[in-house]
Amino acid sequence: MKTIDSLGDITGKRVLVRSDLNVPLDGTTITDDGRVRASVATIEALLGAGASVIVTAHLGRPAGTPDPKYSLAPAAARLAELLGRPVTLADDLVGPSAEATVAALTPGSVAMLENVRFDARETSKVDADREALAAQLAAFADAFVSDGFGVVHRKQASVYDVAKILPSAAGLLVQGEVEALRRAVVDPERPYAVVLGGSKVSDKLGVIANLLTKADRLLIGGGMVFTFLAAKGYGIGKSLLEQDQIDTVKGYLATAEASGVEIVLPTDILAASGFAADADYLVVAADAIPDDRIGLDIGPDSAALFASKILDAKTIVWNGPMGVFEFPAFAEGTRAVAQAMIDSDGFSVVGGGDSAAAVRRLGFDEAGFGHISTGGGASLELLEGKVLPGLAVLED
Repeated sequence: MKTIDSLGDITGKRVLVRSDLNVPLDGTTITDDGRVRASVATIEALLGAGASVIVTAHLGRPAGTPDPKYSLAPAAARLAELLGRPVTLADDLVGPSAEATVAALTPGSVAMLENVRFDARETSKVDADREALAAQLAAFADAFVSDGFGVVHRKQASVYDVAKILPSAAGLLVQGEVEALRRAVVDPERPYAVVLGGSKVSDKLGVIANLLTKADRLLIGGGMVFTFLAAKGYGIGKSLLEQDQIDTVKGYLATAEASGVEIVLPTDILAASGFAADADYLVVAADAIPDDRIGLDIGPDSAALFASKILDAKTIVWNGPMGVFEFPAFAEGTRAVAQAMIDSDGFSVVGGGDSAAAVRRLGFDEAGFGHISTGGGASLELLEGKVLPGLAVLED
C-alpha cells in the first residue's frame, strides 16, 4: 500500500485529504471527538512537509443535498483547535465558495470543503456520476491522501474514484489501522480470542463465518447473543431475537464444535423489566430468562468468565458492546471486557463503532489498548476477509 512518502516532495503542493469526521453531535456540540483527534497526525505531517491541505469528509446521512444540521462546521472548529491554526470551511463542496477557498490556500494552511454527501454523486452506484464528482475534487489538488478508515469499505467518489485520478497514498491513520488489523487477522499470536457484541447477528454473519476458520474462541454478548441462546433452545423472554437467523446460528454452533473453536456464551443475564435506564432488573441464568423480561447485559458471572477467556489470550479483537452500555446499570459487562483487554498481556484491538465509543464513555485510558479502530464497518469487513475498495485502489 502506497504511503505518504511515495508522494515525494510535496512542498508548495495542495493535498486533498479524505478524513473521517463523522462525529456524534448534540445540536452543534460534538459529544465524542475521537475521529477528529485521529485525523490530526496526517494533516500535521503534510503541513510539516510544506503542503497546504484540503480536507473533505462527510457527517451523518444527508439525502444528497445541503442540510444545515449536517454541516461540517463543528468538525472544522474542533480541528482548528487541535491543529492550533485556522481551518477555513467552504460553504459548498465544489462550487464558487470551495473554488475561492482553495485558491486562497498558502503552504501550511488548511481548508475544509463542506459535507461531501451534500452531493448525491458521492454515493452514487453509477460510475460516471462518481467519476464526475471525483474529477471536480481532484482539480483542487496535486495529490490525494486517503485517511478516513471509516469509509474505505465504500466505493465512493471521495474515497475510491479520486484516488484513480491523482497521485495517491494512505494517510498515517489508514496505514496504522491496516497494520494493526492485519496483525490481528492474518497471522495472530495464539490463543486468538474474538469478542462480538452489538444488537444483531445479521450484522456479523460474514465475520462469524470467517472467524470460525481462524479464531480459537469466540465470545458472544450483546443483543445478538439472544439468537444464539434461542438456537440452543432457551427461552429469551422479550429480548432481541432474529428469528430468521436461528438456523444459521445452529450451523455456526455445529461448525465450531466440529472444528474445535470454542464459542463462549453468557451463563447469566441482567433481565430488565423494560428498555430504560431506570428499569429494575434481575440476575438470572442464561437459560431461565422470564417471559416478561428483556436481557440488557451479560451478568456478573458471565463478565468474570469473559474476562478469564480474554486474559490468557495473546490476540484479542473486540467488536460490539456486551449490553446497553449507554445505561449505567447495564454497562458492567462491557466494562469488564474492556478492563480485561487492558489487563491482558496480549495484543488488543477495539474494532471501532460502538466499542470505541464505549471505551471513551466509560472513561478508559485509550493508551491501554493495542489499537482502537476508527471504523466499525471497515474493521468488520477486514475481519470478514473482504477486499475493501478504498484500500485496493491504494495498492502499489
